[in-house]
Amino acid sequence: MDNDVSAGATTIVGRLALGITLLAFGLGHTDVIDGVSAADAVSIAHYVGGFALFVAGLMAFRDRDTANGTAFAALGALWFTWAVSDAGSANAAGLFFLLFALVALSLTLAGGDQLGQGTYGLFFVSLVLMAIAAFADNDGLAKVGGWFAVAAGAVAWYAATAALAHWPTSLRGRAAGRGVTATG
Repeated sequence: MDNDVSAGATTIVGRLALGITLLAFGLGHTDVIDGVSAADAVSIAHYVGGFALFVAGLMAFRDRDTANGTAFAALGALWFTWAVSDAGSANAAGLFFLLFALVALSLTLAGGDQLGQGTYGLFFVSLVLMAIAAFADNDGLAKVGGWFAVAAGAVAWYAATAALAHWPTSLRGRAAGRGVTATG
């Protein structure tokens, strides 16, 4: 199997899994859908965010894609842990979100493409806001954090869809609104 094809497919699957998980997690915290809470995102976080992302990370490592392998395996492990853990207290939940935020910050600063950095950066902001909300017992701040998670999920989903449809993914090199990129 061609490594370029499989690495691309692994990245697409990983970004789709991350996007779906972030959308469910974020929408659960926003209270925008009546009767849907963060607890409803647990099964998606467990299987899609945890299991599928971890497997995508292992497959990326197999394809010698260490950046996506690290990102997907680490995020998969963290999503799985979040889904199966009972935080016990608001401070424990806040600490978990802060530790999770450090991983997202590391992934943001590691470089990579713009959409990947955007996803991880928005996710970092989301987690910091949710950690502060947990420590302060502030539902309003948790909702704002949820919206940042929704935005991160939308960017991850777009990155995967753009790769599948060969849409432009770079903001650089566009010619006067015609959507022409530097590569094409």
